Amino acid sequence: MIVERFEIGLYEADVKDLQQRLASTRWPAPVAGTGWSAGTDLDYLRDLCAYWEKDFDWPEAAANLNRWTQFTTNVDGQRIHFLHVRSAVPGARPLMLLHGWPSSVQEFTKVVEPLTDPVAHGGDPADAFDVVIPSLPGYAWSGPTTQPGWDVERIAGAMTVVMERIGYDRYGLMGGDWGSLIASRMALAEPDRVSGLYLTLVSVPPLNPEDEPTPEEQRLADVHAQFMASEGAYGAIQATKPQSLAVGLNDSPAGLAAWIVEKFRAWTDCDGELESVVSRDDLLANLTAYWLTGTAGSSARLYYEALTAGSSVPVTGYVGVPTGVGVYPKELYRASRRQVERLYNVRRWTELARGGHFPALEQPHLFVGDIRAFFQNLS
Repeated sequence: MIVERFEIGLYEADVKDLQQRLASTRWPAPVAGTGWSAGTDLDYLRDLCAYWEKDFDWPEAAANLNRWTQFTTNVDGQRIHFLHVRSAVPGARPLMLLHGWPSSVQEFTKVVEPLTDPVAHGGDPADAFDVVIPSLPGYAWSGPTTQPGWDVERIAGAMTVVMERIGYDRYGLMGGDWGSLIASRMALAEPDRVSGLYLTLVSVPPLNPEDEPTPEEQRLADVHAQFMASEGAYGAIQATKPQSLAVGLNDSPAGLAAWIVEKFRAWTDCDGELESVVSRDDLLANLTAYWLTGTAGSSARLYYEALTAGSSVPVTGYVGVPTGVGVYPKELYRASRRQVERLYNVRRWTELARGGHFPALEQPHLFVGDIRAFFQNLS
């Protein structure tokens, strides 16, 4: 099948429409003293949307992504977009980086050059990677998906096809959020193709009483239960009624920002100051990618598809591929090493000092360093 060069466009008419919609936002009445406790802080959101309307530079954001070679290919009836950045170092390891929700390829823009050109970023030539960064089906330039059935298993198969088409028989995988489940399915289905699996979030079955959980395992389980009680409503909505949500997110950029920015603040290691770890322009580049491609709804629908197909659960077999786990302190879900080792061949387990759900964006230096160390040890 054909693999075609691709460049992100300027979307001039759509950007003008976006700015007009932001200017005419019908804001809700403020509720005194709520701040972020009931959702996105209204004062912050109004300020962010004013910046988005008047100051955010989409052509600059597009040019930032267009620095790197990009392609599209059709897999199973769906266009798949991906960055493919080859290292100048001969024999560089191929590595696919897989994002999740509410993210995009924008999540990895700070790590492309350190991974592909390690010497220029404090590393050794042996640390070099050829990186492949796809937009998941239904996300940004791989969407919207208009046919049902794009669950984790199907996406994993499509990602394997992408690597085949660009000539990689053996490669490493990195995944966070949905990317973790997708990468795990790829490693389980095609272990001979995957040289190493690096995960920043690992889904495991709940603890059973007969497991005799350690105090730390019980603490992690309690933290997750609290998270689901206070922060988990988004997942229930997206897994059951994504099309109802899609109407609002696809029509109102302020609504889209409210839905997604709140997750970035809650899921990053930012001490309540989101822009201390993720810049305003990076936040808006991600939001604008969703907006211009009309994929807020189809990206959220992955929750519905995965729940319907039963692929939102942990892997059901043992992943024998050598696995590295980067444990970031503010990741929204964490499991113990004992739990993870029941499902994965864990070769490296690193507890990082800082970082949350988007480590490549929040702490790119720590993220790159741990990936380098994991794959070095496999050599």
